[in-house]
Amino acid sequence: MGRRRKILVKAAVCLSVIVALGFLPAERKVIPVMGASFEDWNNESFWYEPWGSSGVHKGIDIFGESATDVVSTVDGTVLFSGSIVKGGNVVLVLGPKWRLHYFAHMDTTLASPLELLSSGEKIGTLGSTGNAKGKPPHLHYSIVRLIPAPWEIDNSTQGYKKAFFINPNLYLRE
Repeated sequence: MGRRRKILVKAAVCLSVIVALGFLPAERKVIPVMGASFEDWNNESFWYEPWGSSGVHKGIDIFGESATDVVSTVDGTVLFSGSIVKGGNVVLVLGPKWRLHYFAHMDTTLASPLELLSSGEKIGTLGSTGNAKGKPPHLHYSIVRLIPAPWEIDNSTQGYKKAFFINPNLYLRE
């Protein structure tokens, strides 16, 4: 089989998995920082304001020791793994129900684009990269809906964006 054909086959398999993920009913959720518990983040930090240039904090920050393992919260497909200005070293995972799971400020990232992950699989280590440089090691974790939920919109600052952002506190406790 030629190299080009192998790439096309891999892309077709990944696309099939991505499509299937949108329809899987069950989710196996885990806290993304190994050894962390619900006490390792502030429950009030989701949609907290003021929050730097973002205006409001659209996720939670889970604190821990530097180099602690960061794991995928869900079964999914890695869409991006790399470095961006604010997030530093990040991994973006497409999980069930067409939800994007965003992991930021990691010291290292181990996941590769189009890699298939299982819930609890290591994707990197805890750090303080991006706009978290100089702060205690933590993971910024956000969840974004691709299909909006307009009933979640409220009158808070940037409240219209709540149609897309899911509160990770509630999600992890479901």
